[in-house]
Amino acid sequence: MASYLIKDTTREERERIVEESLGNINGSCDGCAAGLADMYQDYIDGKRELKEINMAFRARYVSGEDMPEKGSCSYVR
Repeated sequence: MASYLIKDTTREERERIVEESLGNINGSCDGCAAGLADMYQDYIDGKRELKEINMAFRARYVSGEDMPEKGSCSYVR
């Protein structure tokens, strides 16, 4: 299995990893998944590992911190 760590990947590889993981973020649901792509920008830029980003997202979800609500197919505040 290939490593997804920042130290083992190039920026281009990280972009491809995120793109392949999320699928076609522009093709369905009027682009509602674009926010997910933004969430992983720190990984693409080499600032935070995938694990850190996912853990922070889960922590906000579990703690109930104020986050955008999902209404139909888009996120609203």
